[in-house]
Amino acid sequence: MLINRRHTLGLFGAAAGTLLLPRRMVAQGTRREITVAVQKITNNNTLDVWNEQSNVGERVFFPNMWEGLINRDWMGNQGPVAGLATEWKRIDDQTIELKLREGVRFHNGDELTAEDVVFSFSDERLFAGTPPAGGKTLYEENFKPQNAKELPAAIPGTARRLWPALRGVEAVDKYTVRFLNATPDVTLEGRLYAFGSQIANKRAWDEAGSYAEWANKPVTTGPYRVEEFRPDVSLTLVAFDDYWGGRPPLARIRFVEVPEVASRVNGLLSGEYDFACDLPPDQIATIAAAPGLEVQSSTIWNHRITVFNKQNEILADPLVRRAFTHSIDRQAIVDALWGGQTAIPAGMQFDSFKTSDMFVEGWGVPEYNPELAQDLLKQAGYKGDAIPYRLLNNYYTNQTPTAQILVEMWKQVGLNVEIEMKENWAQIHDPAGTKGVRDWSASNNINDPITPLVVQFGPNGEAQQKRDYWNDEVDQLSLVMETSTNHAERKKAIARMLQITEREDPAFTVLHQNAVFTGMKSELNWKAAPAFAMDFRAENWNA
Repeated sequence: MLINRRHTLGLFGAAAGTLLLPRRMVAQGTRREITVAVQKITNNNTLDVWNEQSNVGERVFFPNMWEGLINRDWMGNQGPVAGLATEWKRIDDQTIELKLREGVRFHNGDELTAEDVVFSFSDERLFAGTPPAGGKTLYEENFKPQNAKELPAAIPGTARRLWPALRGVEAVDKYTVRFLNATPDVTLEGRLYAFGSQIANKRAWDEAGSYAEWANKPVTTGPYRVEEFRPDVSLTLVAFDDYWGGRPPLARIRFVEVPEVASRVNGLLSGEYDFACDLPPDQIATIAAAPGLEVQSSTIWNHRITVFNKQNEILADPLVRRAFTHSIDRQAIVDALWGGQTAIPAGMQFDSFKTSDMFVEGWGVPEYNPELAQDLLKQAGYKGDAIPYRLLNNYYTNQTPTAQILVEMWKQVGLNVEIEMKENWAQIHDPAGTKGVRDWSASNNINDPITPLVVQFGPNGEAQQKRDYWNDEVDQLSLVMETSTNHAERKKAIARMLQITEREDPAFTVLHQNAVFTGMKSELNWKAAPAFAMDFRAENWNA
């Protein structure tokens, strides 16, 4: 059976805190344990949301482990809902005040207070003394940890990516906090429910002997706590029965790393796994035809893209990059590899931007025009020199076959692109050797066009921090997006950023909207969110 999440969204649910268990489990008074087969658990071998900004991290972190003051409505419209804060209000353009939910317990038994929130956005936890001002790129080499307790080098830059102008958090009283920004920012509420702004226990951090020790078993407030983490092998979560949202419905969740699609499918068919994630569409029929199994599917707020490296002597010429973008028949990829079950978006935009009138109408991906691509290469004087394409083996669903199709399409217009298989993201970003093209994805984490364009391609976006891309006007426009309260000015800025990054000085090219396909046992009556995240809270466990 194929269950499409887009059609079932909003048709189920229960009051927060209600315990809903499989009928046979209710009768026995026990809770089920499940095993989830995934392609990858984490990329950086930690469970820190600031050190693991990834699709795979989203799956295991939210909403089961980490929680924010404002949470994302994972099973609904992906907008803001009350989390560890029950209410919030704007004091002014630079300040937001939040009331904490009283009686919330961390996994070590501590009560959540303002002290934990202040710590969670401190220099020690995130910013490492970086000033609250946007527009300056922070590079990893400037933040080498001097001892085992200091932050990994990437975290300060990542923190300023999401909070470019946060001066700090002030404790008004035990259950009230104020976020103080150095500049106006219309997206403060969105930043609070974005990936990273979740709350950690201060005492657990203080007592940890090293960052690595803490990051392998962070103490948080979610419905499940870490029992065991074996990097590159498995992550086991167990129920936290003092969870503020009610007793979790599962006794134990075990995520196991199974890189090969065939092994995940066979394990599901044999009953070894309860869930198999990251399935390509061509596996749907096999699973749906098996007794007792079904496939949950959904397009999600994430686009698959390819990214250019401007340090490459050939790609330094924007005409060559433009030729890449015009030589891709995106619909052919969607039809051949996705069975038409995803879509080609309006460039680096999401439909949710329409709710705030920030969607640029009339915009789209570069047209498929091989003749134009060939002409651009002729203008650039391209002589057919090889351009490397650093590639992971299906980190993204259908990644390898997509790359093979892209290379052939590029070849048809005269581009000589050579695939270089890599084992991990460190090898993808390794500055040694020659970079060229790489894969990535772009998410709408704040429900504002500041994500993904500013967050991923602005001054502290990963593209600039890894020296793949830079553009002075993009940096200036990023500051407008981060600090302006004028709606028309912000919309004009994002339209111009689209023009630059997708046409004039391409940073990337959008391939298609992403989709997730999850095989599972039908008896579980679980519903997939329109996201990578897998929700195992009580209101989404209705067997």
